[in-house]
Amino acid sequence: MSCAPFVQTPVEVAKKMIQLADLKSGQTLFDLGAGDGRLVILTAQETEASAVGVEMRDDLIERARSEIKKLSLENRVRMIHDDFFNVDLGEADAVTLYLTTSGNERLRPKLERELKKGAKVISHDFKVGNWKPSVVYNELLGHTIYSYEVRAQL
Repeated sequence: MSCAPFVQTPVEVAKKMIQLADLKSGQTLFDLGAGDGRLVILTAQETEASAVGVEMRDDLIERARSEIKKLSLENRVRMIHDDFFNVDLGEADAVTLYLTTSGNERLRPKLERELKKGAKVISHDFKVGNWKPSVVYNELLGHTIYSYEVRAQL
């Protein structure tokens, strides 16, 4: 069961999500439901962090991997072709989401279980269950971005 259909995140929104993740060199962002890889590619282009996209759809994985190769970002960006419920999130310093409210709620226990304390979860347009966001940013093209710190939720 899909947690969300593929809807491309506008570039301006993706950039703000990356900014809110506040990644440093040596850190890693995971984009769950990464689609065509836009957010992980932008992460590598705009920060010194690495990025991992997780996507189930074959066509989107191929598109993302092609663009990553074209931009010579293979050393900082990788795409995992799998259901994100099967992927270990233990190395993530930040996780980005553009899922539905119900998708975020299904994912919440995995985030709480696997993410290290202090990791950030940045969600585009949809809240994560009963978590309390540290930042709500809603001044961008009619979109809302919720930023959470995992240690504050447990």
